[in-house]
Amino acid sequence: MTIESQVDELLGRMTVKEKVGLMFHTAVIINRKGAVDTRLKFGTAGVREMITERHMTHFNLMLTPGPARAARWHNDVQRIAAETRLGIPVTISSDPRHAASVNPGSGILQKGFSQWPSQLGLAALRDESVVERFGAVARAEFMAMGIRTVLNPMADLATEPRWGRVGGTLGEDPELAGRLTAAYIAGFQGGRDGLDENSVSCMVKHFPGCGPVVDGLEPHFSFGANQAYPGDRLEDHVAPFRAAAAAGVRQMMLSYGIPVGQTSEDVAMAFNKEIITDLLREDLGFDGVVCTDWMTHETEKLLGVITMKHASAWGVEGLSVEDRYVKSLDAGVDQFGGQSDPSTVIELVRSGRVSESRIDESAGRLLRTKFELGLFDDPYVDADAAATTAGTDEFVAEGLDAQRRSTVVVTNDGVLPHGDRARIYVKGVDKKTAQKYGEVVSSAGDADIAIVRVAAPSRRKLRREVLALFFPQGDLTFTDRKLRGLLKTCEAVPTVVDIRIDRPPVIPEVAEKAAAVLATFGVADDVVLDTVFGTATPEGRLPVEFPRSMEAIRASKTDVAGSEDPLFPRGHGLEL
Repeated sequence: MTIESQVDELLGRMTVKEKVGLMFHTAVIINRKGAVDTRLKFGTAGVREMITERHMTHFNLMLTPGPARAARWHNDVQRIAAETRLGIPVTISSDPRHAASVNPGSGILQKGFSQWPSQLGLAALRDESVVERFGAVARAEFMAMGIRTVLNPMADLATEPRWGRVGGTLGEDPELAGRLTAAYIAGFQGGRDGLDENSVSCMVKHFPGCGPVVDGLEPHFSFGANQAYPGDRLEDHVAPFRAAAAAGVRQMMLSYGIPVGQTSEDVAMAFNKEIITDLLREDLGFDGVVCTDWMTHETEKLLGVITMKHASAWGVEGLSVEDRYVKSLDAGVDQFGGQSDPSTVIELVRSGRVSESRIDESAGRLLRTKFELGLFDDPYVDADAAATTAGTDEFVAEGLDAQRRSTVVVTNDGVLPHGDRARIYVKGVDKKTAQKYGEVVSSAGDADIAIVRVAAPSRRKLRREVLALFFPQGDLTFTDRKLRGLLKTCEAVPTVVDIRIDRPPVIPEVAEKAAAVLATFGVADDVVLDTVFGTATPEGRLPVEFPRSMEAIRASKTDVAGSEDPLFPRGHGLEL
């Protein structure tokens, strides 16, 4: 039988409840023992209840133990699913797990996996072969745990440098982002010929590009709901998603934001028929799964905490929950991210407000992906082999090599490479690690060289939404206190300042005073020290510009890459 005939046959045997259950995709965690624990609550139900009573078979895996315990948990979950009436297997998804930096709102550092630079760091290398190889390694490690969907790559363009998720993008150039997005998909899928039993399916996000958010404010939250296009450059932002569709991606996640002035009504993407049906389905020719971002329809607890004050139903806040679901289904949504209660949609079908044939469209797409991934043939993994399949010496070495290569030398007055062992003053660097490279001293005045690692500037404000605390916000300049400390060290001794880039910093004073400035993307201390002392060869080029001032940023257009007279333009990087 073909996959299409298998989908049709199974749909014919399913109840409305079973079909609708496929359309809900929520977060779960694994307890330390790696067992299915129904005492833990995710929203209003435990995992077993969501599978057996709510007929849900898509779960976004968040906190986990190591690969072996996670694999055993996965197999236990599949056994529960196998005991249901139709035995529909579970699809486990995950945010990225391979970058050394961690944001619980968008990524997880997985114990037992190799560590690679952030997605922005991969863009700094501009090399499709590296991105595809990363995807292949990550695919092997994900599959060892039973993860078959990655909620990535982010194909958003980083045209608004204040946006807190710039570090998860592939930069600000639509052509480069499109090429690297296609390579990322090929790595995870295992080639460019679609999905099979050896694939991890990519859910590319956040269509049609979340980069042009007003003032860089995060659209998870009401204060960042609007996306603006004063430069009339919507198509630039769509371009990487066109590349994804051409690369055969089977799933896409929508942006939270409202595309202000781009459609006949200013409503968020999850409720916008012109974005989903007209642009994504008809223009891009995409017939895969369309999923909302998390909690767009109703507020739920995440790991027992209200992380967002309101559901992200921007532009339709006044609609009832029932009407929100109706509007999304009419717009073309297949799956509701972060929602765990299918009862409202089931009742909408029973009442006749939503037809069962409309549900069949979405359920069919979701089942098709499960069949393509081979989950109906064998959903289980080898739990005993998981720990040795993931985090192999080869994978770890490849990740570290990518970290070294992705480093960008922004400035250098000749201090790099330092070459000889030296008296080193460090800040933000593990002293034990630094001792391998020289004598660590406690005062900058006693050192031959200082190495200072700092995060890119961020002005987080305490807001009622807990999740907002995890996203960088505000100006891209260092606070006066932070800047004085950096410049004081630079004046005392030749200083290498390494800045971890999750947003492009405004650093004219640091660039002038530091002996060297490095830009890194979630790399280990060893990588920075190897660069300083000449045992690594950095190849990175800035995937986003470093603006000269906040005034220049404010004068720029949200949807257009670049500002006037940047301090360091996109593509800048020195050789050692």
